[in-house]
Amino acid sequence: MTMIGGDKHLPMTSARTANEGHMQSHVSSLSAQLCPHANITLHLDLPAAPGSVASLPRSRILLVVLVLAYKNRGMGGWEDYKYPIAMVVLQSGYAGVALVTRAAMLQGMSPPVLVVYRQAVATLAAAPVAYLSRRKSGGPSLGLRSFSLIFLATLIGITINQNIYYEGLYLATSSTATAMANLVPAITFVMASVVGLEKVDIRSLGSIAKIAGTVICVAGAIFMALLRGPKLLNAQALPVTESTIGPEGEHWLQGCLFLFGSASLWSIWLILQVPASASYPDHVSLSAWMCFFGTLQSAVVALFFEPNLAAWTIHSSFEIISCLFIGIFGSGVSFFVQAWCIAQKGPLFSAMFNPLCTVIATILAALLLHEEIYVGSLIGAVGVIGGLYVVLWGKAKDCQVMNKETDKESLQTNYKLDLEEPLLSDKSTRTNENNA
Repeated sequence: MTMIGGDKHLPMTSARTANEGHMQSHVSSLSAQLCPHANITLHLDLPAAPGSVASLPRSRILLVVLVLAYKNRGMGGWEDYKYPIAMVVLQSGYAGVALVTRAAMLQGMSPPVLVVYRQAVATLAAAPVAYLSRRKSGGPSLGLRSFSLIFLATLIGITINQNIYYEGLYLATSSTATAMANLVPAITFVMASVVGLEKVDIRSLGSIAKIAGTVICVAGAIFMALLRGPKLLNAQALPVTESTIGPEGEHWLQGCLFLFGSASLWSIWLILQVPASASYPDHVSLSAWMCFFGTLQSAVVALFFEPNLAAWTIHSSFEIISCLFIGIFGSGVSFFVQAWCIAQKGPLFSAMFNPLCTVIATILAALLLHEEIYVGSLIGAVGVIGGLYVVLWGKAKDCQVMNKETDKESLQTNYKLDLEEPLLSDKSTRTNENNA
């Protein structure tokens, strides 16, 4: 028997093994071409009956492979880069928020009042988006567990954290604040390991890389901000106002303590994002609820520390622009991106991008504020970026080990072609036709 056309049945010969091998090679070739990033191996489960091979059309094999290619189209390509790109953009925005916030406070804005305005603007920006998103696609209801987790995460990560961070930013400097924020990866790594969100095995090369990268990353960031060294460029700094408090100021140590406490609270907030996102997986609504709760909680705190209504007055257009930028990006957009990346990649992945904020803030300060750049800052920046990639390499190494352990079972379960039922159906149809 010969085959006529690509959609005809395979020839029936005595060399069934050769035909099966040819079909398996054909399927593997198609899957490799259609799913180059999926790392999928397709296996054929051919029935034991020799005659049933004749009823297997090539078009059916191609159709199944196309379906699998469609399902796995997101594995690789843009999927590999969208999370790092989102975190780089997020940290760039955080650097701008730090510079704008300090400038606004040096012009006379009260830190607790600024927190309230920030959360209020973020709520007004996020609420309509959350409403439209929920109306279009629906979503889970806010139950008691979800409400408790979101309220607690807001209290720790927004209300308390931002108030003490702004106090530390005002009492210290923007470079000190961004440097202290780089303690978040180390604190988060320790906390995530304790609660079981991160796997640590000192015999594993990936775990060793994550530990070493965390140390290098944090040390480089602190070195860049605190150990300046000789001047690198002959840049002329802008005149310093009387309200500016440098590292030599009497309140610098107090500001550093505030910033250290803020880093610890931010690490706890990152950990709380995991159960909060699992309980309420709608990231847009989750961000809106956090901004809303943050506005109410921060207003209570601000009224307690700033009972004088004159402190709530906005005096310049720069303060208005600062509140809008800090609120829309610093809280509205950033909370959504942060929650999304944490839900997909875990808290350590998100926290490890924080050192980039120090690097970007230093560059922006040099370009926009004409701040001086020192050799120590450059060396620290290299250490931050190097440590960041060491940790990401360690996480990738751990993921490879985990994928190898589960790859065989998952492939056999999810990607095996079970063609027995269609063949039996065809055979039954032919039998009924013959009997008729």
